[in-house]
Amino acid sequence: MQDPLVYLNGSMTPLSEARIPVLDRGFIFGDGVYEVIPIYGRRLFRSEHHLARLFRSLAKISITNPHDREQWLALIQGVIDAHPAHDQMVYIHVTRGVAKRGHAFPKEALAPTVFIMTNPLVLPSDALRASGVPCVSMEDQRWLHCEIKSISLLGNVLAAQNAAEHGVVEAIQFRDGWLTEASSSNVWIVKHGKLMAPPKDNLILEGIRYRLIEELCAAGGIPFEARRIAREEVFAADEVLLSSATKEVLPVVSIDGKAIGNGAPGPIYKQLYEAYQQAKAAA
Repeated sequence: MQDPLVYLNGSMTPLSEARIPVLDRGFIFGDGVYEVIPIYGRRLFRSEHHLARLFRSLAKISITNPHDREQWLALIQGVIDAHPAHDQMVYIHVTRGVAKRGHAFPKEALAPTVFIMTNPLVLPSDALRASGVPCVSMEDQRWLHCEIKSISLLGNVLAAQNAAEHGVVEAIQFRDGWLTEASSSNVWIVKHGKLMAPPKDNLILEGIRYRLIEELCAAGGIPFEARRIAREEVFAADEVLLSSATKEVLPVVSIDGKAIGNGAPGPIYKQLYEAYQQAKAAA
């Protein structure tokens, strides 16, 4: 679609005509949160988990949630229905609203700005999955509330640009020598058949796939451990995986030009990817 319909503050409008005031605090300060929900076969995937994370993010920065669960689902469905794609990626964006510029929260009650759009969901190709992807490492220089899905994404943008400049898929970040996450993905390692991930704390955004992959491990008999992971362990891993809404589960075969394991997608990746596809089909 050249000019898809989007939702903005109570109305469906063509994307080209959607406007917000320049004093919107999301524009001025990045004062807002967002959520991204994959749609398979025109059905929301794990919508309860996505909405719960959206509600947590709003609460963390004291933005009044403008809608209840059923209202959110109805708004999202309206945007999905207006788009012809079978598989989509819904983007939800909520800011504190419009106010005179000042860093602290305005004393007066504001109406949050709510924007929802969707695009066709583009997943990694079979060829990319078969070959695996290269990544680069870097120091994590973001703020200390990564558990909030904030629209203030400059740190993530710079990490993604670092990956782009190196001609790789992702930048895997470390804070003081410990694995955190990539620019827009959670990161997992495998050693001796066990899957491991950094703990769910303020240093990473708990991806919806984090809980899903825990469930897939439990169902598939894959040992799992959440703990701090040293940089050396990542480079010595048998497998490294990325997970996100758009990547699902994706194998990493090199970091900084150094092969991970045998330099090819491994058995734990293949088991989790197949289990992920089964979870999609059952949703």
